[in-house]
Amino acid sequence: MKNNNAIIQVDHLSKIYKTEAIETTALSDVTFRIDKGEFVAIMGPSGSGKSTLMHILGALDLPTSGTYILDGENVGQLDDDELASIRNRKIGFVFQAYNLLPRTTAMKNVMLPMMYAGIPLEEREEKAKKYLQMVGLGDRMEHTSNQLSGGQQQRVAIARALVMNPAILLADEPTGNIATTQAEEVMAIFHQLNEEGHTIVMITHELDIAEHAKRIMYIRDGRIQKDGNDHKQRRIKRAV
Repeated sequence: MKNNNAIIQVDHLSKIYKTEAIETTALSDVTFRIDKGEFVAIMGPSGSGKSTLMHILGALDLPTSGTYILDGENVGQLDDDELASIRNRKIGFVFQAYNLLPRTTAMKNVMLPMMYAGIPLEEREEKAKKYLQMVGLGDRMEHTSNQLSGGQQQRVAIARALVMNPAILLADEPTGNIATTQAEEVMAIFHQLNEEGHTIVMITHELDIAEHAKRIMYIRDGRIQKDGNDHKQRRIKRAV
């Protein structure tokens, strides 16, 4: 049944990788819905299928069977150009490795997705400043990526992910490369964004990070084993 509040609708999703005579099932008959404004963590051990699921949710790969509807669009029916377009318009990516240009300023890194979308320079600069200030980097805008700490680089990546006003923020192990204190600061930003109505889907193998989410999905052997919000919530102070 279609749900008008659903930003993500996954139905009977399967992914099979074929190598010569060998078939490997990465996902098997996965079904779930994520509504607008949810903060969901997806957990699972190595080889569980969580990375494959992340690639499909990010429109970086297509399922073997089943359907994935993102903000009303059937991702499985899109060609390569349309997939590139939906990634830029509707998905804000935050990666473990930041994926910033190293000798480029924070401002220019954040402006990059808007440049690809053909947004005028003045508007690009205005939005980049707004989101860098939002993540607490108003005084680091002209610093290059390699002049910033790991936590600051991840904040730049979050600002970059937000500038196109995406339907979902998709974070893949967002605290994997940073110290515990910086991780708490990044998670505080996610809490703030979620309170403001942003939909966040976060892939992680760390339980203490996953517990920041309001809902945790556990995946194992390509299937959803548990999905709920009954875990104990941790309270954190918003980063200053």
